[in-house]
Amino acid sequence: MAVALAAGLSLFLGSTPIPPDQVISALVNPDMADQQHVAVLELRGPRTLGCVLVGAAFAVAGAVMQGVTRNPLADSGLLGINAGAAFALALCLALLPGMSFSGVVLCSFVGAALALAVVYGAVSFRRRDVDPVRLVLAGCAVGLFLTALAQGVAIFFNIGYSLTFWTAGGVAGIRAESLALTAPFILAALAAACALSRRVAVLSLGEEAALGLGVPVARSRTLCLAAVLVLAGAAVALAGPVAFVGLMVPHVVRRFVGADYRAVIPASIVGGAFFMLVADVLARTLAAPGEVPIGLIFAAIGVPFFIWCARREEAGLG
Repeated sequence: MAVALAAGLSLFLGSTPIPPDQVISALVNPDMADQQHVAVLELRGPRTLGCVLVGAAFAVAGAVMQGVTRNPLADSGLLGINAGAAFALALCLALLPGMSFSGVVLCSFVGAALALAVVYGAVSFRRRDVDPVRLVLAGCAVGLFLTALAQGVAIFFNIGYSLTFWTAGGVAGIRAESLALTAPFILAALAAACALSRRVAVLSLGEEAALGLGVPVARSRTLCLAAVLVLAGAAVALAGPVAFVGLMVPHVVRRFVGADYRAVIPASIVGGAFFMLVADVLARTLAAPGEVPIGLIFAAIGVPFFIWCARREEAGLG
């Protein structure tokens, strides 16, 4: 119900006021000769659906990462996956400016996969188990390095404005064509994450416990990380590297459904969609007729939340 209400607000509210009766008329009896109907159907509609998909993708990716790594501070942004996708997209903007959106999505997947491989390989090299603290440190280091490389590419190729607007995060550029391309990947990865939720729940108990329960650790971890790659890569291609969604939403969800990832992962789909919709409505209305980058809104909330979570874990209350 909350997601439906937030989606309705996303359709009715925006930087340019459209009367409610016109919004309803556009949905019931569209007239493509009417500019207001066109704005509702081609701008606000895809943007609303994009918020649902992107929010769900980032939230579920964070929940899976937290369960697999047994680290409550993990998400695709903190582990360098978003930065890897962003660096790959910076190279696309610089070297192949006319690339199709399907090529952009492919580059996003490749960049995310390489970043995760570097982070995970650096931490697990010659180690049987993955240290959660080392994983976050390695992810932050790789993320900062890739972000610096992306900024260097932007300066050298004079694409700073385009890259800065994109890396700030936002769903303003989502259209029906981009949704048609990425939605199947996101929906398939969400279904896979739900199907893997039992394995994530067992992996969250530790490697020895998982082996004792008969769960193949290496294969299960690989499948889970593959789902995270698809979710993060597609979401970054659509909305940019929006951080902290995957960190905050699973924590909030666990307050309602408990710590069992068989419930956390499906609930994160709903929670991520809701938070992304609300943040986008705020982004469109706080500085109307201008627009605040949605990544800035999440950063303003996410940084204090991250500090609070870190202090809470350090105190042994997690």
